[in-house]
Amino acid sequence: MRRFVVLGVVFLSQWAWSLDADGTSDKVESVRASAEHMPGFMPLYWDGEEGRLYADIHAIEGPFIYYNGLSHGVGSNDLGLDRGRLGDTYLVEFRRVGKKVFLTAVNTKYTARSDSMEERRAVEEAFAESIIWGFSVIESDTQSLVIDLTEFALSDATGISDLLAARGEGSYSVDESRSGLYLPRTKSFPDNTEIDATLTFSGKSKGQILRTVAPNADAITVHGHHSFIRLPDDGYEPLPYDPRAGYIHSGEATLVYDYASPIDAPIKSAFARRHRLEKVDPTATVSEAVEPIVYWVDSGAPEPVKSALIEGASWWNQAFEAAGYKDAFQVRVLPPEADPMDIRYNVIQWVHRSTRGWSYGSSIRDPRTEEILKGHVTLGSLRVRQDYLIAEGLISPYDETGGVVDQLSEFALARIRQLSAHEVGHTLGIAHNFSSSADGRASVMDYPHPLVTLDEAGQVVLNEAYEVGIGAWDKRAVIWGYQDFPDNESDAAGRATIIAETLASGLSFVADEHARIGRSVNAGPAHPKGSLWDNGGDPVSELNRIMQLRAVVLRNFSERAIQPGRAMASLEDVLVPAFLMHRYQVQAAATVLGGQSFTYAMRGDGQIPNERVPVGEQRAALSAMLATLEPGALNIPERVAALIPPRPPQSGASRELFPRHTGYVFDPIAAAGTAALITLEQLTDPKRAARLNNQHRVDTSLPSFGDVLSILIDDRWPEAKEPELLSIERAVQLLLVDQLVDLLGNAAAAPQVRADALDALNKIQRRAERARKKSAQSGAHMKFLARRIQAAIDDPEAYTSDNLTIPPGSPI
Repeated sequence: MRRFVVLGVVFLSQWAWSLDADGTSDKVESVRASAEHMPGFMPLYWDGEEGRLYADIHAIEGPFIYYNGLSHGVGSNDLGLDRGRLGDTYLVEFRRVGKKVFLTAVNTKYTARSDSMEERRAVEEAFAESIIWGFSVIESDTQSLVIDLTEFALSDATGISDLLAARGEGSYSVDESRSGLYLPRTKSFPDNTEIDATLTFSGKSKGQILRTVAPNADAITVHGHHSFIRLPDDGYEPLPYDPRAGYIHSGEATLVYDYASPIDAPIKSAFARRHRLEKVDPTATVSEAVEPIVYWVDSGAPEPVKSALIEGASWWNQAFEAAGYKDAFQVRVLPPEADPMDIRYNVIQWVHRSTRGWSYGSSIRDPRTEEILKGHVTLGSLRVRQDYLIAEGLISPYDETGGVVDQLSEFALARIRQLSAHEVGHTLGIAHNFSSSADGRASVMDYPHPLVTLDEAGQVVLNEAYEVGIGAWDKRAVIWGYQDFPDNESDAAGRATIIAETLASGLSFVADEHARIGRSVNAGPAHPKGSLWDNGGDPVSELNRIMQLRAVVLRNFSERAIQPGRAMASLEDVLVPAFLMHRYQVQAAATVLGGQSFTYAMRGDGQIPNERVPVGEQRAALSAMLATLEPGALNIPERVAALIPPRPPQSGASRELFPRHTGYVFDPIAAAGTAALITLEQLTDPKRAARLNNQHRVDTSLPSFGDVLSILIDDRWPEAKEPELLSIERAVQLLLVDQLVDLLGNAAAAPQVRADALDALNKIQRRAERARKKSAQSGAHMKFLARRIQAAIDDPEAYTSDNLTIPPGSPI
């Protein structure tokens, strides 16, 4: 059994716990006589007549873990206040001062791992702690220290009021007259105590979200949950974080600053997240676990979804088998009487919301060591319906009798299996690996785009849309994080060998922060393998393939994409993901422009830190992206547009639909603009533009941002011959101007990038001014462009762009 030293935190007894009587013993005796007693880690006393909850904390010595959350949510993806939401986790201790007891969160971020008490004290006194709550002492003597938990239990511990205000929903606060303890989920066990409360937040609704999910938007009732957990024993050895291993590291949130580090050693360090797992026989090639990891699936999930969740989560046992464990990872159905918020259960919850949204793999961890104490998966129930909708658009399956829909169900359930495995992976400590799709779908920790193909007859095939089983990368990650080493082999040496074997395998790793699009500091990813929702080892070839597939899907699109008896207007719901099915592969191809293949290399490990993408690949990427802007690729044929009437009463519009300049009538030009905007945003991304200029500085054969803009302008200005496509061409030209004006006014963009944008605008202006008037509309458009550009140059702050809103894509 390995042991560890707590991170240098010393719990000083400067706050003496007085054992003097405080004059309230009679009250406590009456409470104990009449209250319901709940023995356990923190013994509870429930006074039903007064509606108050008390706890006897005299036996709790030293620190423990506290976390909060919601057991009953709001039901809006936009707010994120889901059933099962986990809040903050703290290492806390009780400290008594007179008639008060403080619940104090200890600062575990700044420490001194030193034997010197004075050295540790210097760090403790240098950084703040946080008193989370102050409790009133009801009694203290040699046998008890009773505090009143009621106000604490009814507090806004998860910060709902602040979140609602920040989202523009109004000013809300807990209404005590409509709040109270919820006894069915308030329990105490030997190692954990759970407290649940019905909380009503009252206020005046100012936003639109709460109105869609609550009977009365001025009174929002949820359930807040508090958990107090005994610290695990010291038999767990923390796992030092390695950036090459593919484990979660939450940046500053989990870094530890050790001020006792030697001068030649880093002051910052971090631990990887993982569950505690040990072999019965560490020397055996295959051994059962001392205590297996068990996950419990929400009994409220319907069939066949529940079985899909169980199957997908169970794939992880393949990875633990690769690490030499037998049946070390198990999945069962959560008994109805079990509380999903209880620390004792790793859970997979099926959560309902009013709109589709993200799923999450969260965890409760020991703040000292990052040992995972509870895995908590939240899966949004509308995801399965979104995948079903995508499949409808891909194959238009319904004939006059309703069609055969087995393919649709299997397509959607295959995604749910993969989603279950993905989010469970996070709760095992494993991070996203967004290069895995380029390595032959080597990990469930990537975001998988359905791999849809065409057969020899040109028909769409869905059979292998999603991979089955755990991937090669996932096995390597589990082997590194969970391998149990014999006593004669050090963990450090053993894990170093595992890393070396992983690197030698050729599997790659691109982390979350280097693949995301749209974050203020990380827009414009640069790694040609590191993209979300993409496929294939060559992102450019895959984009060309997807565009061919998309052409077939749109050519076959008809009223057969919806069931008989459905409103014809709902065809647009199915058309949106089909029409925009190339959006993620466009983003993947864009990484090639100014791209760099990089690794998380460490000195001496043999990896190549950085390589620029060759010029031929960059120019191929630009050509493929420009092809997505062709008017023919952006056109929704009239035969399809004619099938989509205005939305019938009670069906309503939503953000899932295309924007309109035409009121409630379907607008194919605005729809074309959304697809064009996907590509234009990538081509004019300011960080990508700066990288293009930087690469051209050191190698003039590589394209600069100015080169890209010149090619883009030339590509967009040969006037289309088909009248049906002229309006689309003009719309794209205007969107390009909008993007360049935004770039010109972007103070965060590199100066040369802004200069390139100005030069491009001048070129377009001159071209528009000199254009021959081929028709009245053509002449009007060119005059409008020229004057719009001049106005933007003269007064950029007064410029307003078209502001087309692209329908949401992620989660696919």
